Amino acid sequence: MQDEEGTKIAEALAGNQKAYEYLVHKHQAAIFHIINRIVRHEDAANDLVQETFMKAFASLASYRSEYRFSTWLYKIAANSSIDFLRKRRIQALSLDRPLATKDGEVELEVADYSYHPEQDLVRKEQSFSITEAIDSLPPKYREVIVYRHKDDKSYEEIADLLDIPVGTVKARIFRARELLKKKLKNVY
Repeated sequence: MQDEEGTKIAEALAGNQKAYEYLVHKHQAAIFHIINRIVRHEDAANDLVQETFMKAFASLASYRSEYRFSTWLYKIAANSSIDFLRKRRIQALSLDRPLATKDGEVELEVADYSYHPEQDLVRKEQSFSITEAIDSLPPKYREVIVYRHKDDKSYEEIADLLDIPVGTVKARIFRARELLKKKLKNVY
C-alpha cells in the first residue's frame, strides 16, 4: 500500500492530475474528520480540507518518504485548523486599562444593567412580608420554622433543642408552612 502511495506521490510531483485526485480521494474523509473535530464547524472544515490539500500539493516536493504521507497531511490539516481558530479568536478589551486610540487614551465605561431598583424593592417587600408572616405565627410554629429555615437545623437537632419528638417537629413545620402559605398567598 505504501509503495502504491509512493508511486502516486511521484506521479503527482511529475504533474499527473489523476495521481492528485487519487491522493485527495484516499485521504479526504480522514482529513475532514480531523479538521472538523478541531474547528467544530462543518462549512469551515470543508474549506480547510481544500486549503490543506492546496498547501500539501504546493509543498509536495518537501515531503520526505521515510514518514507516512497521511501523517504529513494530518500535520498540515491540524496546523491549518489552528491557524483558522487563531484568526477567529475574539479580541478582548480590558475594562481596567485605558484604550489607546489615534487621539490618545480613552477610559472605557460600561453600563451596569444588572441593577433593577424595582426588582430590588419587590424583593425587599417580599422579604419584609415573609418576616412579618413568620413573626405572626404562634410561638410553637414560629420557633420550628426559624430553627429549620433560618438556622438551618435538622429535624433531629430541633427535636433535641425543644425536647420534643422528631415526629412532632415535622408536624409543626408542616403546619407552620401551611399557615405561611395562607398568609403569603397575596404577596407572591
